[in-house]
Parts: sequence; C-alpha cells; structure tokens
Amino acid sequence: MAEYKLALKKRELTGKKLKSLREKGLIPSVVYGGKEPVLATSEYVATEKVLGLAGYHSPVDLDIEGKKSLAIVKDVAIDPVSRKILNVEFQAIKANEVVEATTPIVIVNFEASDASKLYHFAMTQAIEEIDVKAKPADLPKDIEIDASGLTSIDDKITVADIKLAEGVELANKELDPEQVIASLYDPAAEAAAREAEEAAAAEEAVDAADVPSDNGSKPEEAEASEEKAE
Repeated sequence: MAEYKLALKKRELTGKKLKSLREKGLIPSVVYGGKEPVLATSEYVATEKVLGLAGYHSPVDLDIEGKKSLAIVKDVAIDPVSRKILNVEFQAIKANEVVEATTPIVIVNFEASDASKLYHFAMTQAIEEIDVKAKPADLPKDIEIDASGLTSIDDKITVADIKLAEGVELANKELDPEQVIASLYDPAAEAAAREAEEAAAAEEAVDAADVPSDNGSKPEEAEASEEKAE
C-alpha cells in the first residue's frame, strides 16, 4: 500500500472539451499500463497536494471509482503562464515488479564542511535528480549526499558519491561515475573579479573620451580653431 492516495473518476470528454472540466476545478488524467488507457479526472486541490508530495518518485494508490491501482506519476503538463496543472499521466505498476522513477538529489551538511565554515565557499548543484530502479516499496523519496567532508575549492560531488539502499540501483548503469553533481565556487573572489572588470571598463571609457581627433587636437579645440579661422 502506497503512502499517497488519490481518487479518480472516469471521463468521456476529450480534446477541447477538457476546458470545461478544468473550469469546474478538475484535472484530466490518463492512467497507462493496463489493457487500455483509462481516461479520468480528479479534484484539483487533492491532486496538486499528492503530486507535490509524491513527485515522480513515490507510488500513489489510485482509486478509480472503486477499482484500486498502484501507479507512479510519469508526466505533468503545466500551463506556462498560470503555472496551473493541465493534465497528468500515471503509469500503473505492480508491487512486486521493478520500476524506474526519477528521484531528487539532496545535498546535506555542507554548512558543516571546512569549505563553508573556514573558506566561505558556496556550492552550485548541476544535477538535481536522477533515475533509479527498484520495487515500488523500495523507491527512495530522495537521495542524500553528505557534503561535510568538502574542503578545497576543487572538491566536487560526483555520481560516484551516490549511496543507494539495498534493492535500489541507478537506471543508467553506463552513467560516468565522475560526472559532476555539485561543485564549489568562491563568491568573494568572483565579486572582486567583477569589480575589477567594471573598473577596467570604466577606465577604458574615460580613456576613449580623451582620445584626440585626427588633427591632434581634442574635438573641442578643433571646433574653436575653425571658429577663429572664420
């Protein structure tokens, strides 16, 4: 039994008619994985809550008009302007079968590292999620990586630093272990570099304004000479 539950109702409306469902506070969805895809709807607030908690990594118990189905979220369509959920795709799964899911990577304890405490370095995370394979009950909510041992500006967190629980493995076994997940940078050094660039640019602008005209005089002197000649 999954931790998250969502009630669905079957629907017949499709295409442009889905707009009327959304106006009533319903989210259209499709459940794949059975003999035939099931077209359904669910209440917006309840769906938004479940999606926020389950993400693409935790199984959801679907109740489709009394028929139970275990599923994971495969895709969520979002309106680019309103940011509201437009449509959800679920993939029906079986409790005893290995499935693939996208899991967040969470870096912890960086504040306790020498890199943070002594040198005041900051961290930038390049990879925030990764695909794993496991039985539904073993799918992790997230993957934590301990950053407390980071010291040097050259230290990095890579795929090789990922520790998975028993029964969980990376979906892509050919993933490079040295692929960088997170790296460090020095905010103070970068700020000083930007200030130096801005100062140099300002100095160049001043120098350009003082460049003499073709006759060896500044523009103002040239104009004065022309007036005197007249």
